[in-house]
Amino acid sequence: MDADALKAACLALTGAVETFPFNPQTSVFKVGGKIFAISALDSDPLSVSLKCEPELAERLREQHPAITAGYHLNKRHWNTVLLDGSVPDSMARDLIEDSYDLVVSSLTREQRRALGQP
Repeated sequence: MDADALKAACLALTGAVETFPFNPQTSVFKVGGKIFAISALDSDPLSVSLKCEPELAERLREQHPAITAGYHLNKRHWNTVLLDGSVPDSMARDLIEDSYDLVVSSLTREQRRALGQP
């Protein structure tokens, strides 16, 4: 997955927006004002930090060397995924969607309805 594909995968999710609250180089993808993905899209190698359920986060780290505890984030709830080709693109997209879904589930009922979520 390259930077364009990563950005497209994040922005394809309903209500997702790209912001730059930290610096102009770091894309922060949010839904309902809450972060679900962070990436320096011009970095080499490319990586993305994603929210994850704690138990799954640990299993993923054990199974995939390219998935580590979230860089500068809560290590229990965030993973950083190195997009070096060792994690299949389909899995990376699934992890992005999982992160998005976790954040959406924490939004208010009104916010979820506005996104077309139950």
